[in-house]
Amino acid sequence: MRAERFRHLPSAKGPFASIYFDDSHDTADAEAQLELKWRGLREQLEAQGGRALADIIEPVLLGARPPVGRSGRGLIASRGNVLVNEHLIRPPATSVARLSDLPYLVPLVEHAVEHHTYVLVAVDHAGADITVHRNDHDRSESVDGGGYPVHYAHSAESRNYGDAQRTVENAQAKNIRAVSERLTSLVDGIKAEAVFVLGEVQSRSELIADLPERVAERVAELKVGARHSGHDDEVRHAIDAELLLRRAAVIDVAAQRFQAGGASGLAAEGIAAVCAALRDGAVETLIMGDIGDATVVIGDGVTTVAPAADVLSELGDAPRVVRADEALPLAAVATDANLVRIDERLAPADGIAAVLRYARTHG
Repeated sequence: MRAERFRHLPSAKGPFASIYFDDSHDTADAEAQLELKWRGLREQLEAQGGRALADIIEPVLLGARPPVGRSGRGLIASRGNVLVNEHLIRPPATSVARLSDLPYLVPLVEHAVEHHTYVLVAVDHAGADITVHRNDHDRSESVDGGGYPVHYAHSAESRNYGDAQRTVENAQAKNIRAVSERLTSLVDGIKAEAVFVLGEVQSRSELIADLPERVAERVAELKVGARHSGHDDEVRHAIDAELLLRRAAVIDVAAQRFQAGGASGLAAEGIAAVCAALRDGAVETLIMGDIGDATVVIGDGVTTVAPAADVLSELGDAPRVVRADEALPLAAVATDANLVRIDERLAPADGIAAVLRYARTHG
């Protein structure tokens, strides 16, 4: 996950309330279940002294647009504001209601939608319906290239069949080109991270072939739905499944780079080594496993992080003990590092590792 999504968090003032829960909307009593879940989360926050933050979160949580099917949600609030309100591709295994000095980001790294800005294209030979998804909001438009007719009106035995076929093919090509040009303009303009294309197979293929390489390389074809089919739930699930595949690919790359970086000094593992790399701004990708209840100390800034107080005293900072699973991801965000939640394919020391921007010779 890219750090810029949470760049506002390191400068925010605590305390923070971090909430993660299953907000699936796949049963008849989903709304009642949501209220019951929130009641339990609110009680947990209040028991920790977070009543004021619970008051801030409640209208945002209960007023959110219901998700489609299985889903999760994560919220982080501080001092009068909800700072994060994210859809999670998969519900967290357990609900979390945490009040602490720092925001808790690990479930977001593990379950949040990686691509906040993407484009969905439902294409046929007459044009396309294009939906831009940006910051949890959708904006749709239709593209009509003006090419007509797009269907064959004569049989192969007709003497006019060849002319009619060429007319239709030219019209179809004109419409596909109009879709391609508009899609390229949108992707370039909003810097869309992914493009999902659905529709009849030939229309999809022709559109992708017409796109410039910089756009085509972001395309994932969806084998469900068609233009005007209205299968929104099915399409939503297909997009989430593709995003999960892309997340798995990112984890694979991070694991491979970490394992290859040991010999060249471009990797670090364990709390002490990762803290030192974060203080130096050397972390390119923070790899988080199971950190458990481990603690670290921080100084005046969130990037002044160390495994023990004596390290910070040498730097002249007054130490403050905080949870490692809060401090290390926040320090990574503050230094523009990427964040990855690793699975069982990698088990670094202390449950934490990093791919480095450059080889460190000390610390």
